[in-house]
Amino acid sequence: MSLPAVFLGPPLAHRALHDAAQGVPENSAEAVRRAVARGYGIEIDVQPSADGVAMVFHDETLDRLTETTGPIRDRTVAELADLRLVGSDAGAPTLTEVLGIVAGRVPLVVEIKDQSGGVGASDDDTLERAVVSALAGYDGPVAVMSFNPFMVARVAELAPDLPRGLVTSGYRSEDWPGMPPDVATHLREIRDFDRVGAQFISHDRTDLHSPHVAALKARDVPVLCWTIRSAEAEAQARKIADNVTFEGYLPPLDAV
Repeated sequence: MSLPAVFLGPPLAHRALHDAAQGVPENSAEAVRRAVARGYGIEIDVQPSADGVAMVFHDETLDRLTETTGPIRDRTVAELADLRLVGSDAGAPTLTEVLGIVAGRVPLVVEIKDQSGGVGASDDDTLERAVVSALAGYDGPVAVMSFNPFMVARVAELAPDLPRGLVTSGYRSEDWPGMPPDVATHLREIRDFDRVGAQFISHDRTDLHSPHVAALKARDVPVLCWTIRSAEAEAQARKIADNVTFEGYLPPLDAV
């Protein structure tokens, strides 16, 4: 199994096509609609609700993106429905709601946020199960990915035919404070790629010249990258990356 070619076509809107200045928060239903209307692919993040539903939301806590505080996983779907994203009249959508909006019209990449507290193993697979359940029967191009290789491996067990990848980086100590050096080295070298049955990586744009990325490219592994914020940065990234995840500007749909 390989990543479908459609994921190497239109650039992927990071957290959907958001624009806070226009009242369109990241990962919101309206940001998803805007991306679909323009023909961009979409990258979104998911976190679990207290009742085990995959919510389209980036942070572990509600503090930055809503007017309340605390972990998102402490609130039920019903409670989250009463909250509003900052600068908007809308709340955080469920993954199922987003799938209904996209309806197979553009490729969708779902990042499953780490629930281990440090990119490690966890006995709690609530989020993986919620994502697989929501995607069951979805008829459009969709792939999942995570920084956490254990979560990707769990998705492989639950849904072997679902395209999956690893989110990767150089794991510099300044960016990952508190991560044990041996763990950082293990992840930096992308050692879990084959173990978890990944078909692609989405790599930090600042580390695209990594020899570990080059080794995967030599095997024809698709390389996506994050996060591109200008046409100039995109031009540099595309010397290595097969597609980009972008925000803050509108890249051409037919970039090569």
